[in-house]
Amino acid sequence: ARYLHATERGEIANVSDQYKNLLESDEGAEYDEVIEINLSELKPLINGPFTPDLCTPVSEIGARAESEGWPTEVKVGLIGSCTNSSYEDMTRSASIARQALDKGIQFKSLFTITPGSEQIRATIERDGIDQPLRDIGGLVLANACGPCIGQWDRHDVAKDEKNTIVTSYNRNFTGRNDANPNTHGF
Repeated sequence: ARYLHATERGEIANVSDQYKNLLESDEGAEYDEVIEINLSELKPLINGPFTPDLCTPVSEIGARAESEGWPTEVKVGLIGSCTNSSYEDMTRSASIARQALDKGIQFKSLFTITPGSEQIRATIERDGIDQPLRDIGGLVLANACGPCIGQWDRHDVAKDEKNTIVTSYNRNFTGRNDANPNTHGF
């Protein structure tokens, strides 16, 4: 509901609150399978390169990159995409940027921000969410497919140069972001 209010859709939030009982399970319902997940046992993972099926615990990615011969310098970070840039996602990214600015930290890599829709772009601009991202060196792109579908005209690496990028996008297939088969997308 907070998101709907923040994006000036409070009426929808109010209506959805009236019908939230329709989204709850029926009292006494039985399920074929119940899966319990102990969140304190989960380890953060990073997927890639070249396939979402390959994942490595974050605590092990450095050693794995060394042993596999993956480039360890992250050239670009890409925040956003149509599926991964809600208002809440953008506020969290901006919070990290603010913390880095407050501590005088400068990013070593380039990074881009792709709002998921024109509404998200306008709302983060209206609320100043984009400013810390810009202040720390981020480039806010148009809310279009761009890097997510291989239409990223990169100038930071040669066309076939082996390199690493880290994205919040939901796909990391070979050549997916920049048409370079040597881009290791995580």
